[in-house]
Amino acid sequence: MMATIEVTETSPNSFSVTVHGTQTTSHQVNVKPDYAQPLLDASQTVAELVSASFQFLLDRESNTSILRSFDLSVIERYFPEYPQAIQRYLK
Repeated sequence: MMATIEVTETSPNSFSVTVHGTQTTSHQVNVKPDYAQPLLDASQTVAELVSASFQFLLDRESNTSILRSFDLSVIERYFPEYPQAIQRYLK
């Protein structure tokens, strides 16, 4: 089953993410602007980066395995290829 990802900015640099998969999960993600900026080009938003990051994670683990609350930079600690790979997920 293909999961759907809903991203809502709840405050500056903070996003609520709901993943509808076999089970529905909710996540809180913080994004430091200085971390996000090098990963984005001028036409992309931080919300798109968060959504793409969840797609990246879902290709590697189930939504029930994704941390409930984390800073986006933590992904790199678990998946060192993240900064390079995320470009393929950003459309």
